[in-house]
Amino acid sequence: MSEQPAGPSEETDGPDATVLPGPWLPAIDDDRVIDGEVIDAAGVAPVGLVDDGPRTAGGALKRRRPGPLVRADTVRGVTRPAARAAVHVGYGHVLWARRAVDAATHAAIREQIRATRARGDAGELKVWLDQLQAAKNARRARLANLPEVLKATVITAASGVLVIAAGLVALGILVGVVTPLGIGWGDYWHFLGWLLGTLVTWATILVPLAAAGLVPAWLVAAWRTGRADGTAPGWVATSTDDNVDIVVDERTLTQALAALRIRQITDYLKIAPMQYLVSARQVGRGTHAVVRLPASLPASHITAQTRRESIAASLHRRVNEVWLRTGDDAGLLDIWIADPGALQEGAGPYPLLTDGKVDVFKGVPFGKSLRGEPLTMQIRGRNSITAGMPDQGKSSVARTVMTGVALDPTAELRIWVPDSNYDFEAFAPRCSRYVMGAENEKSEQICLDMEELVDEIQTRGEKLIEHGETEVTRKLASAGVGLHPIGALLEEAHIAFAHPVYGERIIIACETVVRLGRKRLIHLILSTQATTGNSVPPAVTMNCANGICFAVARWQENDAVLGQGAYAAGHRATDLIPGVDKGNAVVRGLTQDRSVVAQAYFLSASRGNDQV
Repeated sequence: MSEQPAGPSEETDGPDATVLPGPWLPAIDDDRVIDGEVIDAAGVAPVGLVDDGPRTAGGALKRRRPGPLVRADTVRGVTRPAARAAVHVGYGHVLWARRAVDAATHAAIREQIRATRARGDAGELKVWLDQLQAAKNARRARLANLPEVLKATVITAASGVLVIAAGLVALGILVGVVTPLGIGWGDYWHFLGWLLGTLVTWATILVPLAAAGLVPAWLVAAWRTGRADGTAPGWVATSTDDNVDIVVDERTLTQALAALRIRQITDYLKIAPMQYLVSARQVGRGTHAVVRLPASLPASHITAQTRRESIAASLHRRVNEVWLRTGDDAGLLDIWIADPGALQEGAGPYPLLTDGKVDVFKGVPFGKSLRGEPLTMQIRGRNSITAGMPDQGKSSVARTVMTGVALDPTAELRIWVPDSNYDFEAFAPRCSRYVMGAENEKSEQICLDMEELVDEIQTRGEKLIEHGETEVTRKLASAGVGLHPIGALLEEAHIAFAHPVYGERIIIACETVVRLGRKRLIHLILSTQATTGNSVPPAVTMNCANGICFAVARWQENDAVLGQGAYAAGHRATDLIPGVDKGNAVVRGLTQDRSVVAQAYFLSASRGNDQV
């Protein structure tokens, strides 16, 4: 007996072969209907396995064109701005309500009372309590007078209506009697009726339009208020919000100080708000405020450069737009925040660029403070020193000051530049002494000219004795007796002082000029990159009443120009950033303050654009 094959063989394999039953086949219910895809003889299935679309005449599936899709980010791009605007509008209304409640409850005065109680200042507490009581009494008086005010308003309005009506009737009677141009009593009242009807018609058109526009205007105002408030949730912020200006006020300044995470400030804000002796107010090109810091926290702890950068970041400002210094006492922080981009304007054009003269007895134009206040440099009875890193504006300032001196017809100019430098060539025709160059013979000439100036001092002293004066007056300066103003400039003074042959003699001459020349109406300006050590003698720097300090690297250089202890008191040119703060300088002697940050006027001396 032959055996059955265990499976399909090569002979029985093919399209017409018979499938033999066996354990290799699954059990199938013969009554079940099986749905499947019919394949062609080659055993290849068609591409489309699901036939659920229209076909062509040949039976092939038609290609479907995909329909439009709505991207998820498109939906978010619509819903998020709408939600953000709604949140800002809501916050705007909340802020308005808060302001109304604050005004009704005298919240500002109550905050000061809480702060004063926290400090334990009984005297100041009494002052604030008296102010609160005075504010309450004033409001009570206004409410008591309200009925009388309303009564007077009604009477005034009724009187006005009666006067107008009487005037119209009187005019009608006059027209009826005179009949100008044939207009009689009836025509007159017919015209008034037409005019009244026209006004009513326009009112019915304009009033609804105004009412319709009032709602959007209200919502826009609420949105702007809520957006500027800055207290909305973080999810409503966008990448463009960094360009939105922050309103600098007591709240944002307090937030910036709190963000420093200084323990004394953090603990103090838990019991009372910060006390602002000078509330945030617009001053020139920025906002100024003076805040009383908590006990045991000196202002110098805040004015450090790293904290200045932190406050600038909190207020969305550049570092050079934030200026912090110690106030009248160690616990007062004087804050000035520039408006965005205001400092990029510079000091503006020189005020006497096209016309005008100068009287050196009244000073010469210098520039503007960061607040935008014009600054004048005093020449009479003064000497000046300008110092700082290279390419920060020293020569430009010296050029500006010497231009002012040159605009006084009675003044004489003497300029010495111990280097090959074109900065002051434009002054050469106006100078009685002008030396420029690094050669030894040029240094020798500078030395001789400086010693000649010393002799001039003694000559002028004898002339003052002859005229019975202790110092030069405007009358003597204009009298032609040899007591006219002299403006002298030693540019790159550290080079002249370091000359191996003539340096010592130049130093001795400079020390004599700065000590004695001021009463003889001789003003010496020293411009240098270095102000300490052997570069510039202390006897020279300490006798210069006007100090202009650009960016410097060390506190010693800072104090050499701005005075001993200036750095510790917060008057720091070390905070100026080279390049970023180019043209900005911390100056003393120009105002009643110990120092201000200023921008000097710029005058070009280039041959193609000679403004000097």
